[in-house]
Amino acid sequence: MIIDPHPELALVLDQLFTQHVTGEHPEHFSRYLALTKMFETSGLSTRLKKIESRMATLEDLTAVHDKRYLTLAQREIESNSQQLSAGDTAVCPDSWLVASHAAGSVCAAVDEVYSETHTYTKRAFCAVRPPGHHATPDRGMGFCIFNNIAVGARYAQQKYGVGKVAILDWDVHHGNGTQDIFYEDETVLFCSVHQSPWYPGTGMLEELGSGKGRGFTLNAPLPAGSDMTQIGDKIDAKFLTAMRKFSPELIMISAGFDSRLGDPLGKFRLLDEDYKTLTNWIRKIAEEFSDGRLISVLEGGYSLEGLAAGVQAHVEALE
Repeated sequence: MIIDPHPELALVLDQLFTQHVTGEHPEHFSRYLALTKMFETSGLSTRLKKIESRMATLEDLTAVHDKRYLTLAQREIESNSQQLSAGDTAVCPDSWLVASHAAGSVCAAVDEVYSETHTYTKRAFCAVRPPGHHATPDRGMGFCIFNNIAVGARYAQQKYGVGKVAILDWDVHHGNGTQDIFYEDETVLFCSVHQSPWYPGTGMLEELGSGKGRGFTLNAPLPAGSDMTQIGDKIDAKFLTAMRKFSPELIMISAGFDSRLGDPLGKFRLLDEDYKTLTNWIRKIAEEFSDGRLISVLEGGYSLEGLAAGVQAHVEALE
């Protein structure tokens, strides 16, 4: 096998992410073991540029999270609590370290795609856990501690002067935390397609943002059983049209694979080939508007086989 000396796709993959131990909780470290095995057996791990995970700094985290929440979450984790006070996010003594690396790894991916040294690397996939898109400015919930993709988006704006960021969320659950963080912000276009009614009960059509941010939040709630026909139509006709009008300088994906057929925590019916199609659509937008810069961040996906297969399809399309 010939190894490309200048891979365009970078990968965060770190066994540290197995140290967030959650008991019998669905967001279990076995998810990460399934991904690690897939990357090794598929050969992807040898073809992609490796990015070292790193901890998010306090400055990184406070760019999107309230300091009081961070203090409370750290106290709860370090006091051997088994869950955050919101009640649905399991934690262990290592969870602060691991979650900080999950958020910081997205910042590391931003550094990579904006590197003046590795100018050939334009895209990155962050295989991180715990997921992040439910974490609001002042609350960890829905298996999430920090909002990884939001931390990365704000980092890109603050460090590299990125003016406009577009985020597409195709997790089966609405990314309420990401929406909340950027709800009044005209510099971030947030687009979410998700099952409704379903957890967390947000993401209705009328949720469009407020103040200067009105019109920069777009939701496509769809019923259980929706497949690529319905999901792809919303992404193509609604979201991609909005992205072209928005002209983003960086595109990010909250890549949840609980939208795949057979996932135990969702009832969408996307197939592996659908993730390839969606990824190719977003790549074209990135090539047109953001000099090809595209960062994908893992969110949900709770069937081990389905998660591995969906991620493989997505990453191969990113490659």
